[in-house]
Amino acid sequence: MDADRLRQYLEFYQDLGIKTLYRRTADVPSPIPMPTEPPPPASSAESLLQILTDIGDCRRCRLHEARNKIVFGVGNERAPLVFVGEGPGADEDAQGIPFVGRAGQLLTQMIENTAKKEGIDLKREDVYICNVVKCRPPGNRTPEPDEMEICGQFLFRQLSAIESKAICALGSTAAKALLGGKDGVTKLRGKWHKWHDIPLMVNYHPSYLLRPYNQNAKRESWEDLKKVLHFVYD
Repeated sequence: MDADRLRQYLEFYQDLGIKTLYRRTADVPSPIPMPTEPPPPASSAESLLQILTDIGDCRRCRLHEARNKIVFGVGNERAPLVFVGEGPGADEDAQGIPFVGRAGQLLTQMIENTAKKEGIDLKREDVYICNVVKCRPPGNRTPEPDEMEICGQFLFRQLSAIESKAICALGSTAAKALLGGKDGVTKLRGKWHKWHDIPLMVNYHPSYLLRPYNQNAKRESWEDLKKVLHFVYD
């Protein structure tokens, strides 16, 4: 990755609130398979900006071929709550920020409106939001297993660096990436799981909730989100 391109990436994400807390390293890790068990925590010397630097102008899998921008993550880098989705859509690919399209607007409403009703002082910018894969899959298709393996190393490093109190996995792709197994959201939601000793709740992806026939899922989603917010912020 040339120096000018790297500087543009770093300045972009620093503008979104990511601060350099530790020194950066230029070493770029080789792609590794996504493990069935979570890896050990990241070194305390690792920051989100260092992980972004390691990603660079990533061409490790085929998803780079049609992308506009890498969508790394956004929010409070020391957030007690992290939301993990599947991958960027068209709006996210254009802006370089996760969950800014219709599904993202719904997620923002879910976080802020639910928090307000529960008496919790919380805004979207207070949490951290990222995806399993950092580049938009063509046609918004589900990421392929090898794409999730390659990008999964960076997601795991993000979660380890943030050290949140809880994780909310949005949709089956995020749930499978973090928990392994083949169970879908319907079976996993409503109860606590763990990713490397961090409590994890599986919830419906906001894009699923946008469909008009999913009224029961909407009620279940809000109930699950209330559990997460009270666990983290009470």
